Amino acid sequence: MNDRYVSPLSERYASKEMQYIFSPDMKFKTWRKLWIALAETEKELGLPITEEQIEELKAHAEDINYDVAKERERVVRHDVMSHVYAYGQQCPKAKGIIHLGATSCYVGDNTDIIIMREALRLVRKKLINVMAELAKFADEWKNQPTLAFTHFQPAQPTTVGKRATLWLHDLCLDLEDLDYVLGSLKLRGAKGTTGTQASFLELFDGDHEKCRKADAMIAEKMGFSQCYPVSGQTYSRKVDSRYLNMLSGIAQSACKFNRSLSDFQSSLYDFRISTSQWKSFMATQTHGKNLHITRFCCSPY
Repeated sequence: MNDRYVSPLSERYASKEMQYIFSPDMKFKTWRKLWIALAETEKELGLPITEEQIEELKAHAEDINYDVAKERERVVRHDVMSHVYAYGQQCPKAKGIIHLGATSCYVGDNTDIIIMREALRLVRKKLINVMAELAKFADEWKNQPTLAFTHFQPAQPTTVGKRATLWLHDLCLDLEDLDYVLGSLKLRGAKGTTGTQASFLELFDGDHEKCRKADAMIAEKMGFSQCYPVSGQTYSRKVDSRYLNMLSGIAQSACKFNRSLSDFQSSLYDFRISTSQWKSFMATQTHGKNLHITRFCCSPY
């Protein structure tokens, strides 16, 4: 597709795994999983939903009919209702129970949280891999002398390995933050249009306990231990802020690490001791290639 804008943040910098996590397929398949979880929960709590209807929904959970959804959206101008309609075209027996009692944010916000969780799991795996490689690097070059700076002025001798432990320590702190954010993510759940669960209270004939159970049951089906206890139409955007702050911390560490690698090859290090070990180290740090990699790493930040 060369006739429309494509973001370089995905085309140039994102891995294939991360691109899939934020892809339309991941998004709309998750919508359908959420609709199945909702239907199963409502059936288990006593609403007149049949197993045949649920099986029909499951049979079409993966084959998104994008063409029908896009055509419908031209008419109704609403993405969620367009996909409810498209799913209903594939599931005629179940179309009356799709999205029953829910609001758009049931699929929109819950899917955002699920996508954030999957993205964080991928970031965590890659972060740990980088930390393992840095630990090896620090140990390999722990005796190689180099210069340490204070206020960007030459100060005292240190070693390349010691410098690497500084980068590694930053990433250890980032991993702690990531684990906290990942561990504290909760599902929005089935809170209704404004977070009051009014539509579900009506469906369950005023039974407040069933409304509470619905949240917990949907969370479990989607792989979460619990839902946020309260919400408006959306989950609190403080969740997004916390998430972005944590990612910013990883980006800051990566930027610091890569700028230090560039410094190793600058004129600031012309004092270098001419030893075979130093020459061996520098042979592994191909100047042009490293500068390209560090710029590539730092440029999105």
